[in-house]
Amino acid sequence: MAYIMVDIESDGPIPGDYSMISFGAVLVDEQLDKTFYAKLKPISDKFIPEALAVSGYTREETLSFDDPKLVMVDFKKWVDMTCKDRAIFISDNNGFDWMFVCWYFHHFIGTNPFGFSSQNLGSLYKGIERDTFKTFKHLRKTKHTHNPVDDAKGNAEALLIMKKDMGLKIKF
Repeated sequence: MAYIMVDIESDGPIPGDYSMISFGAVLVDEQLDKTFYAKLKPISDKFIPEALAVSGYTREETLSFDDPKLVMVDFKKWVDMTCKDRAIFISDNNGFDWMFVCWYFHHFIGTNPFGFSSQNLGSLYKGIERDTFKTFKHLRKTKHTHNPVDDAKGNAEALLIMKKDMGLKIKF
């Protein structure tokens, strides 16, 4: 199995009505050097200024970003090329990140290389600690910047620490 850590930025709370503005992905392995990054043109006229501000881009800037269909085709190619076997989607907040990535894959290209499920990094950590109030975020080495590649990499670093130092049984 190949774990792909993903982080997305959006201009609102749900796909379809709002847009995924950018996303980053990293193959979880010791090197963390296989990454994907994309900026996507909005798919609707709706956006929430405060949500968009988190991405660091203005609405005007996002209008010049790449065509979402082409981005999703390229991302699928990257996943297929990067993963020698089953690709596993994992993120810090998979309820949010997954819904955008899954929706965009199915809406624009009719398939999702991750299948129909995802993993939640925070839930893994809570299970290791046996405490639903614990957070893994102190395990990140790369600063959380809202650049989705930085954020995915920091989360991947945390997952590697869970495996190496905390006994998480996981295969990469």
